[in-house]
Amino acid sequence: MASAFVVAIFALVTTAAAVTDGYTNHTVGGDAGWLFNSTTKKTSADYKSWAVNQTFNLGDYLIFNTNSNQTVIQTYNETIYKNCNDDDASDSDVFEYDGGSDVFGEVMTIAIPLTIEGSNYYFSYPGDDSVQCENGMAFEIAVQHGLGLPPSLNQPPPPPYTPPASPSDAQSPTTATATTNQKSEGSNLRQILVYYYYALLLFFGILLL
Repeated sequence: MASAFVVAIFALVTTAAAVTDGYTNHTVGGDAGWLFNSTTKKTSADYKSWAVNQTFNLGDYLIFNTNSNQTVIQTYNETIYKNCNDDDASDSDVFEYDGGSDVFGEVMTIAIPLTIEGSNYYFSYPGDDSVQCENGMAFEIAVQHGLGLPPSLNQPPPPPYTPPASPSDAQSPTTATATTNQKSEGSNLRQILVYYYYALLLFFGILLL
């Protein structure tokens, strides 16, 4: 009994660990990184061969160890990938990652989550120059479902931004309320005066009788 219980607990722990550790960070090009030698026109790794030996699932990350001499273009459009050119692409066709640096040669790491199942394409296209892509700085992967997207990557989009009310807008309801109150008070005063007017008429009418 005790032995079976221990085995059951071990199985549960192993399953939980598998679920927890079910997502993988894939370092593109391995130790060679995502780099290009502009003199020799060679990449630091054979990225297509590297990609063939990996299994990619939703929720995994691609880790690009690179520098600001390269970019990472992600697309789901095979034509754009094969042309090594995103000039005519729409905003929804490509996503460009450059680490946000304008300093030439600055070392950086770019992490990209895999959120779309199926074919995903990546290439480098710095300064609208296709020479890096045309010389091997490009690869394709097939993303499988795996465990599906984790909650951190499967959140609904935030609500649309609504600008805060200006001070004048914020005071408008108060002003309107005050005006309404003033009108109400004026109306009540007129009713009281009319009441007293008729009361006086009645009083003097009785005296005259």
